[in-house]
Amino acid sequence: MQLVYKHEKPLFRIAAFLSGLFWLVLIVGTFGIALLYILLMYLFFLFAHSAFISYLKGTGVRISENQYPDLNEKLLRCCQEVGLDKIPEAYLLRTDFFNALATRFLGRNYIVLFTDVVDALESQPNAIDFYIGHELGHIHRKHLLWSPFLMPASILPILGAALRRAEEYTCDRYGVACCQNQADIKAAIAAIAAGNTKWKSINIDAYLEQVQLTTGFWMSFNEITGDYPWLTKRMATCLALTEGKELKHPRRSALAWFLSLFIPRIGAGGGIGSLLYVVIIVGILAAVAIPAYQNYIKRAHYSAAYSSAQIVQNHVAEYFVKHQTWPITLTDLGFAKTSLVDDRNTYEINLYEDGIIGTKVGTTSSGEDMYIVIEPSVEEGNLNWICYGQNLPEQHLPPNCR
Repeated sequence: MQLVYKHEKPLFRIAAFLSGLFWLVLIVGTFGIALLYILLMYLFFLFAHSAFISYLKGTGVRISENQYPDLNEKLLRCCQEVGLDKIPEAYLLRTDFFNALATRFLGRNYIVLFTDVVDALESQPNAIDFYIGHELGHIHRKHLLWSPFLMPASILPILGAALRRAEEYTCDRYGVACCQNQADIKAAIAAIAAGNTKWKSINIDAYLEQVQLTTGFWMSFNEITGDYPWLTKRMATCLALTEGKELKHPRRSALAWFLSLFIPRIGAGGGIGSLLYVVIIVGILAAVAIPAYQNYIKRAHYSAAYSSAQIVQNHVAEYFVKHQTWPITLTDLGFAKTSLVDDRNTYEINLYEDGIIGTKVGTTSSGEDMYIVIEPSVEEGNLNWICYGQNLPEQHLPPNCR
């Protein structure tokens, strides 16, 4: 049996390419500022996730040779079955959730079995192997490791959710590899569907018939935009795999596929995962928006200064045409003072030799004055003007001065 679901690798390659392109453009486009935001977001996530890991270690029961040796033996056997050399830490934890999970913290992998699952399957303990195998699939396939890098593509319509579902199908195959008995697989999945006790009386054949109900628009739409395949499909697929068969599911609605193109996958997964997505998205927007806003403010500031300098330019031109010589100071042009300072003191306009107009708009970090310079010249009796910046980035200058 091929452990990797057929669609996972192609979807991963597409997501990796798009995400790599996104990160490259973001880092280059923000001149590396994005790296600082990424580091801050990682630190935020690290502290947030550390709370769960600390709770797990401080409250949960670590599975070992001396603590629940039967579960430890299952873990070791499943790791050997799927080819995972480094055994993850495993814990038993009391929660209100009926499932299991895999997580990663500071390079170390963890598996958490919830007590409700273990208690519910007490009469059929080998069914727990399916849960262990499923979570080992996430670790062995490095889903947890790649998740932050793939984040940009993971929020894209269709692609993000499709990759997530493909990963679930892959992990179910790992579960089957560890739990090859059909009755145990039925019990493991039925317990998720019907609960702690009712799973024992579930009619599996009737449940599998519900797969045919997944073809309509609403069922198709909500599966295409969701992270998990319908559980009926997962059970049918897993049972077919135990017989060496690859199951073909009913086709989904074409209209559902089309409308799903407009539904991004944001905050999927819940809990810390949702929070991480929100933080990352806000951080990325900040990395792009803050520098862009700062540049906008600077350009607006310099444009206002340039507009005021153009008024002085017109006076200088009139003075030269009338007197055939350059004015010495702004008072020669009728202004009350020798320099013009705006109300907010953000720029200062002065007149220099040969009619040159210099508008000081600030200072550099090294203390050098920054100017927008309007310089006249006379060629064959014609008065011409050029504008340029001094100690100013060209992209901040008004269009006529670049």
